[in-house]
Amino acid sequence: MSIPEIEELKSQVEQKYGRTLSTTTDFEEFSLVLEKTLPQSISVSTLKRIWGYVNDSHKTRKYTLDILAHYVGFSNFDKFVSWLKTSTKYNSSFFNARQMTSSELHPGEFVEIGWSPNRLVTLEYLGDSTFEVRESRNSKLAIGDRFVTGCFIMHQPLYLPYITRNGENTMPFVAGRNGGLNIIRKPNKDYKDNND
Repeated sequence: MSIPEIEELKSQVEQKYGRTLSTTTDFEEFSLVLEKTLPQSISVSTLKRIWGYVNDSHKTRKYTLDILAHYVGFSNFDKFVSWLKTSTKYNSSFFNARQMTSSELHPGEFVEIGWSPNRLVTLEYLGDSTFEVRESRNSKLAIGDRFVTGCFIMHQPLYLPYITRNGENTMPFVAGRNGGLNIIRKPNKDYKDNND
């Protein structure tokens, strides 16, 4: 079972290390870095278990988590968890954003969305938060694809649980994974970011 605090610790470790840990060589090199950086070390096999590189049902020892927390600048894992709870980076919050919601559209209206690099898709609103792709430039979305979403938010990725293509539902889809949507517009109203 994945524990969010441990997953975040792994992410912080990789961020500090400057590389993802995904191969045997990665774990071997990182184990050596830990040994040189800290007075403690973690075995390669333990690192592989924590990162899920090998299947193992062992619960990660607190001693090991303390070492990883120390590597990213905390005295122990408990201090890291306390920091996560109070950090504004990880708390839910309201935010200001330019957006277009399906409730402000009428069936038959068209919407354009775009994202980097050079993706542009024209959608027709069908009602009930359902959109159909009418034009697609440089995107994996195909003409005739349909999906349901309540809103498009500027500079945020568009996450879709599935797209209906040829009567079948696809796997989840994300548009604008890096940088989010940078064009959201409908006729006579332009949501394009002037900085893009």
